[in-house]
Amino acid sequence: MSAQSRHVIRSVIAVLIGLLSFNALAATFEIQLPANLKDGPQDGRLLLILAPADQSPDREPRFLVNWDGGAIPFFGLDVESWKPGTSRSIDDSAFGFPIRALSNLPPGDYRVQAVLNRYDTFRLADGRVLKLPPDRGEGQQWREKPGNLYSRPTLLRWRGPLTASPLPRLVLTEKIPAVEPFRETAWVKYLRVRSERLSKFWGRDVYLGAFVTLPLGFNERPDARYPLVINHGHFPSAPSNWRETPPDPNLEPDYSARFKLEGYNRIEQQYAWDFFQAWIGPGFPRVLLVEIQHPTPFYDDSYGVNSANNGPYGDAIQYELIPEIERRFRGIGQGWARFVFGGSTGGWIAMATQMFYPDEYNGAWIACPDPIDFRHYMTINLYDDKNAYVMPNRFKRTPRPAHRNWLGHIDTTIEENNLWELALGTRSRSGDQWDAWESVFSPVGPDGYPRRIFDRLTGEIDPVTATHWRENYDLGHILRRDWAKLGPKLRGKLRLYVGDMDNYYLNNAVYAVEEFLRTAQPSADAVIDYGDRAEHCWNGDHTRANAYSRLRYPQMVLPWAAERMLKTAPPGADVRSWRY
Repeated sequence: MSAQSRHVIRSVIAVLIGLLSFNALAATFEIQLPANLKDGPQDGRLLLILAPADQSPDREPRFLVNWDGGAIPFFGLDVESWKPGTSRSIDDSAFGFPIRALSNLPPGDYRVQAVLNRYDTFRLADGRVLKLPPDRGEGQQWREKPGNLYSRPTLLRWRGPLTASPLPRLVLTEKIPAVEPFRETAWVKYLRVRSERLSKFWGRDVYLGAFVTLPLGFNERPDARYPLVINHGHFPSAPSNWRETPPDPNLEPDYSARFKLEGYNRIEQQYAWDFFQAWIGPGFPRVLLVEIQHPTPFYDDSYGVNSANNGPYGDAIQYELIPEIERRFRGIGQGWARFVFGGSTGGWIAMATQMFYPDEYNGAWIACPDPIDFRHYMTINLYDDKNAYVMPNRFKRTPRPAHRNWLGHIDTTIEENNLWELALGTRSRSGDQWDAWESVFSPVGPDGYPRRIFDRLTGEIDPVTATHWRENYDLGHILRRDWAKLGPKLRGKLRLYVGDMDNYYLNNAVYAVEEFLRTAQPSADAVIDYGDRAEHCWNGDHTRANAYSRLRYPQMVLPWAAERMLKTAPPGADVRSWRY
């Protein structure tokens, strides 16, 4: 090779090295923690969010982060001991979704925003030291968590990793304010109870909250005692579907993408007002209607059960919160006069509560429950499948679907769902669904955080963790395993409802449980019903579309609860003072 050829080759190599170096430099965002931040060094998850400039320009990028058809690019990085006044870099080492590496971001105009989801240090009674996002009254929503820091959105013209214009420096100048306290009314009271059990587990004070809606005549009838009905679900900031004033005639109608309805906010107001009218009307059951706040550092609710990672939430709710509610508001305080209902997460909680505390409740109305049989963990069989992400085949890779519409059209896969959560947070700290299930159902992992049910990058299922899930939280398995003991206690108490086109395939697990309950001995006397082409979250109303029936949930449940109480109350029970 001639000297001239060697010189040309060396020159080309030098240019390539320079380009690569410029690539790495250009594809780096610097994010600064303000020097005047008085809280000291920070731990947390740092997110860089890039929303296309023409996508919902009236909303900040942090509110557009999702896994569905509208998914936008974002990138996450764990930070520890981040000192005020210094910067952290987001580059290709940050984990991204739906684009894995920042340098692969397509050219375009973006609105850029950075968010720090701040973590606290928890020192648990068992010696574990964990860094987790505490709930601050918002229900574990990182976009709205008081104290979280974020930058103002900045416009970026991105032309690839070799963008000539300098990338903007993002400064976390904004702080999310505290949640406004709930204002009680004559009808709705709020209480907050310190849990001794949970405080001991977490090594800090832990409180449970509850909204209690009082029946008509509560103050005028001081000798009356009342049944208690719990509406289980996600973290409530106020009672659901409740309005004490007529609908606002000047309310600007909005559009519900989920239900494809214009003016759904007006519909909600009307149905909430209708419920209030029923509540104070003649003949409506007079009960204490309760919604519970029980967020954990992992999710917006605890699923209402005892857990190795979350602590004894089931016992705390049952033996600390419920007795206090019944004491303050004259509850009857016996199992025959307690009922539970809920949909989705609340459906799973309602069923688990009735099963795990069978003598403490007289019925559960269970709608579209989260997977109640882990042979149908959405579209995964945790016991027979080897991989959570793909169907078993040696020659092709068919992704498992995670979300569909009523026609079966799919907009995300299980792998995409989990990579989205991994970008939001490592170690089950995304604050979202798959990590939440792990925090509830898994044993403690070797790092002190929840043990993974499957590898987030490969989808490989861990059979040891799956066995723990089955024996402790697989409701279908527990029914089959323990029916000789549970059957007599659950007879006539279980009512399950789900749409046969549930968006999350939750009907599949209900089919499996139905197969057992239909033939169980002793008889279950369970009700299982399916909504034709109904999506998530159908609750048993064949007369209304799902968008409307979900707003009438209490009107459906409470008459059944009153009817069952009158049929099953023990001799001498109070079935009169609360009926007026």
